[in-house]
Amino acid sequence: MHYITRNYLIDLFDIDEKIIKLAEKCEEEIKEQFTFIDEIREYNQYKVLRSMQKNKLSDIHFNFSTGYGYGDIGRETLDKVYADVFNCEDALVRPNIVSGTHALSLCLYGVLRPGDEILAITGKPYDTLENIIGINDNTQGSLRDYNITYRQVDLLEDGSFDFEEIRNSINEKTRMVLIQRSKGYEWRNSLSLKKIKEAIEFVKNINNDICCMVDNCYGEFVDFYEPTDVGADIAAGSLIKNPGGSIAPTGGYVVGKKKYVEMAADRLIAPGIGKDTGATLGTNRLIFQGLFLAPHIVSEAIKGAVFCSKIFSCLGFDVNPSFDSLRSDIIQAIKFNDSHALITFCKGIQSGSPVDSFVSPEPWDMPGYNDRVIMAAGAFVQGASIELSADAPIRPPYIAYLQGGITYDHVKIGILLAIKELLKERIIKI
Repeated sequence: MHYITRNYLIDLFDIDEKIIKLAEKCEEEIKEQFTFIDEIREYNQYKVLRSMQKNKLSDIHFNFSTGYGYGDIGRETLDKVYADVFNCEDALVRPNIVSGTHALSLCLYGVLRPGDEILAITGKPYDTLENIIGINDNTQGSLRDYNITYRQVDLLEDGSFDFEEIRNSINEKTRMVLIQRSKGYEWRNSLSLKKIKEAIEFVKNINNDICCMVDNCYGEFVDFYEPTDVGADIAAGSLIKNPGGSIAPTGGYVVGKKKYVEMAADRLIAPGIGKDTGATLGTNRLIFQGLFLAPHIVSEAIKGAVFCSKIFSCLGFDVNPSFDSLRSDIIQAIKFNDSHALITFCKGIQSGSPVDSFVSPEPWDMPGYNDRVIMAAGAFVQGASIELSADAPIRPPYIAYLQGGITYDHVKIGILLAIKELLKERIIKI
């Protein structure tokens, strides 16, 4: 670190020089990981560029459509570009998909029918899907309310698939197998695409007609490949996470086999209309540009996660994944084992935000979650997880989940300020 920068952090951000020295030591030890991250970034950047060139992207595709959105060639080209990037038959990319949960629900409600069964083979899905599936109760409008049943197979203790139990759980009603790539609010490794491929091949050997769906949230552009490269029939995610590149103002996507994407489109709009309508209201350019930036932005976020893992392990905390692990998403988990320490960490991250840095986050009853949740998120796009944020359900063992970062430097200073707060509260010593 240049001495001018060092003095600026000490004088203007009031960061203890001991924290800065620790950060410099950690950065020296993670250079090899950064090199590998750059290799993935470079490949994905060329992949996105080639997809845009192949589909002859032009400024005519950035035009504004209203009303029904008939003849929106920008919307149609966006779908083609996404299908090429994800190496699949078709895509549905829309600004009126409001979240990753919404995109996933389109797949679930679009593909499943009364009497079908969904089998989650990575344990209980992310919290916001519990009410959609109707896991705990018969929530109005849940899959359970439509007589669609649910079963789950937990991962083994080492984080691998329980193939024996998967075989035993598949039956004549099994219509869909759900695989959650990211760890969600769990203390486990996120699933590599190699493992996802093995699981899909295993399921297909039992019944090739089962739809294998991957929740791809937080995983886009972290690897050289995507779930649809390794056999997933359908995958979905949010544009205010990785693929939106911090530029997309809202939206989500569904990619995969044409028949399944059309089912999701019919659920989003209406049967018989599907992908043929939907005004984009001037969002096309931002979504295209965000996709173009996404490989670089994701690489910056991953570098920040690696730095976070290294420095917090040096401070004595359990982290997941470790700094030198292969990664399959942008999330870094830190186990605090104490609610005060967890909340202090999140407040420190918030203080490093460009937006609402003066706000102090507090746990609250967030819609869609069954525990009180604290969220540090001073983002330009509300709720954008590709921008630096940290959140956690307030439940033992009090794990914080850090993700995102438009630039590595921002992630770094956010983490330094979080450590500053933990030091001030005498939760840690350096």
